Amino acid sequence: MRKVLRSGTLVFLALIGPALAGCGSVGDRRSDAESTAAVFERLLRTDDANGLCAVLAPETRGELEDSEKANCAKAIAAQDLPLGGATHRVDVYGRQARVVLDTDTLFLSLFPDGWKVVAAGCTPRPGRPYQCTIKGG
Repeated sequence: MRKVLRSGTLVFLALIGPALAGCGSVGDRRSDAESTAAVFERLLRTDDANGLCAVLAPETRGELEDSEKANCAKAIAAQDLPLGGATHRVDVYGRQARVVLDTDTLFLSLFPDGWKVVAAGCTPRPGRPYQCTIKGG
């Protein structure tokens, strides 16, 4: 699961837009987003491609399959996703979240069935959008 294939750029406009109403308190949403990021990291450590696909947002999964011309499990296994390590920061903006880890940043969105990863393998670029290995369209 450690081959470099392609990178994309994520413009996370929701972070600068007005906060949308969400369910639960900000603290609850922050905790739930962090839990989803921890699940993603655990699945990444165990090379569970099917599990990783289940945690991806629908558009992200579709974009990954389209770009790699393969089903999600094969496509995600071909990505160079870093193990993120410990959580340093969780920012929640309405139904959007950013989870900053040691060596990765994950972006998540809140769906009716919970938080889903919309972008992973993201690194900041000063003055520019994050560079992400996988992202939604």
